[in-house]
Amino acid sequence: MPVGKRIKRIGIIANIRKATALECSADLRKWLLEQGMEVFLDKEIAAAIGEKEGLDRRDLAEQSDLLVVLGGDGAMLRAARSVREFEIPIVGINLGTFGYLTEINLNEMYPSLERILRGDYSTEDRMMLDLQVLRDGRTSCEFTVLNDVVISRGNLSRIIDMETAVDDHYLTTFRADGLIISTPTGSTAYSLSAGGPIVFPSQNVIIVNPICPHTLTNRPIILPCNMTVTVKVWSEEEGVNVDLDGQESVSLKSGDTLIVRRSRYVTTLVSSSNRDYLEILRSKLGWGSLPAVKR
Repeated sequence: MPVGKRIKRIGIIANIRKATALECSADLRKWLLEQGMEVFLDKEIAAAIGEKEGLDRRDLAEQSDLLVVLGGDGAMLRAARSVREFEIPIVGINLGTFGYLTEINLNEMYPSLERILRGDYSTEDRMMLDLQVLRDGRTSCEFTVLNDVVISRGNLSRIIDMETAVDDHYLTTFRADGLIISTPTGSTAYSLSAGGPIVFPSQNVIIVNPICPHTLTNRPIILPCNMTVTVKVWSEEEGVNVDLDGQESVSLKSGDTLIVRRSRYVTTLVSSSNRDYLEILRSKLGWGSLPAVKR
């Protein structure tokens, strides 16, 4: 049985746009208090359920031993980015439809949390990526992501040219609708839909995957995590964007340079003792399922 760190203080984050999030948050808080836990609420939830003392996410992470995120994958991605400096374990309760990162389903919440509070859990560090955007030789913005950095043509009707180098060595110029630079965690997100490989999250690598390339020979490539990917974007029209975990977007100009490298931060996810990665692949993605055959 895996033995995790003893937990006494728990922070709760929720996607309050989910219909059941507020009720679940209030019920979970009450249950955790009954278990003798010290409980902290995110500001948004506290205000929504009439509690006076809510914390911003940085303070929440600083004061907690564990973060419980109620929502879907989007809520998990936002939480991971906002608390990345604190190396706090995060467990997701799925209130959405897919919930690839939110490992625990709602009907499993209390039994799963009971096991976690007993120390019957393990953690897994997921690598993140840092993005630096250079314009006219100067840094215009910087971000950290858990899933992926995606260069996309937005509403443009034309493909874009992306001159790509790895550790300052020229790789190729992708002529495509876009380019995905992904972590192993992000390998089952947009990259998978674009024909990329499924990569075990414990393998620290960087996936470079063109979106609809204008050639048959451009295929995804997997790079060691210590390499730096540099992309110079060329476009005759405005409208090229870089999307961050599918949740934030920054407009790019022709000639902008993007530098992507492994981040010093990681996201620490709590793993349930009764579910492994292969089971998640089968149950969430239907991976390896055979078509029904009438006999």
